[in-house]
Amino acid sequence: MDTRDDLSALILHLEAERTQALVRKDMATAERLHAPDYQLITPGGRCMDKAGYLQAVAEGRLNYRAWQIEAPQLQLSDTLVLLRYEAVLSFPERQLRCWHSDLYARHQGQWLALRSQATAFPPEAAAATPLTAG
Repeated sequence: MDTRDDLSALILHLEAERTQALVRKDMATAERLHAPDYQLITPGGRCMDKAGYLQAVAEGRLNYRAWQIEAPQLQLSDTLVLLRYEAVLSFPERQLRCWHSDLYARHQGQWLALRSQATAFPPEAAAATPLTAG
């Protein structure tokens, strides 16, 4: 990477590619963009490893219809990037607004998602925060 701006742009691109791959159930892309030891903490507090998470997406048990990224913020270092943003996750039965944090790490020369955590907005905050069209 030439600059911090280049790294920021790359991570934002990778996060958009990763989340849209999950929405489209493009499992080859999702597999490529998650580190082997990836872990997700869901809004309900459940911990999922890479295999379990991607299997749940592939089988439709986690059926994302849309994933909207709003107001991303990044903390950068040479080997780790912390990305935090407001997410609007759409599922067939509901929509969830949450804080989403991702830790990207350099793995064999590539930046991969290593950890993710989603924390649901409290109902009153979700109701007070308008959803943007997208």
